Amino acid sequence: MRLASLAMYASPSPLAEATAKLWDFLSEALKRAGLDEMPARLDDAEDYHQAWTRPDLLLAQTCGFPYVKHLRGKVKLVATPVYGHPGCDGPLMRSFIVVAKNSAAQSLDDLRGTWAAINQPDSNSGYNLFRAAIAPLSRCGRFFDSVIETCSHRNSIAAITAGKADVAAIDCITYGNVLRFDPESLGGVRILTQTVSGPGLPLITRGDASDADVDAMRQALRLAIAEPSLEPVRNVLCLKDFAVLSDADYEPLAELERQAQRVGYPVIA
Repeated sequence: MRLASLAMYASPSPLAEATAKLWDFLSEALKRAGLDEMPARLDDAEDYHQAWTRPDLLLAQTCGFPYVKHLRGKVKLVATPVYGHPGCDGPLMRSFIVVAKNSAAQSLDDLRGTWAAINQPDSNSGYNLFRAAIAPLSRCGRFFDSVIETCSHRNSIAAITAGKADVAAIDCITYGNVLRFDPESLGGVRILTQTVSGPGLPLITRGDASDADVDAMRQALRLAIAEPSLEPVRNVLCLKDFAVLSDADYEPLAELERQAQRVGYPVIA
């Protein structure tokens, strides 16, 4: 049985349920297209970092920064979801840099010497885009007084609310989902500014997948966007379309890291 894992935006429960229904449709479409060993359900046990490089991977969603850093040449791009949240622009997305609601900060420079929260250092939205925004303001490789790693965007929001951090970068898709399904958790933060945009989180398959299999997956995704009965699912996911991007389309994310390195700010510090 092949592995399918769509775990990047699978909570809270309305998103998980909608994602499962989307997979039900996709798996049936792929069966009709002749693909075998189709999993009946999405895998929710395998860590998504591990799923990305599994030799039996059929479909997974990764982050753009891990893709350009570690996965290029090991996986194939299938498509990039187009979300309808504020901050999204077609297949492009950005992060919102958030601070405590009562923060006196009016600009990024006002945050010098404060405490930053990151979700994880291989995140494009919570780290790479954040670093790109701070790098021009850094001095001798530093800007913040301290940096904590929270493991998730929602934990970063909670850290600011609890006074354990002063600032974090939250991807606009997560922010939009939290605003819809758990708005109370945003009551202690406000958006200070936003980062530059870049290509969103791509769907990938294993590197040795055939062109025919990739084409079948892309066709199934197109059918999912056109299927009238899936409109409630698409609405919950705020899913508008799927775009087919190339490796070159993701290269700007790698260039953001190189730009930060050139000004002497290789890591958020």
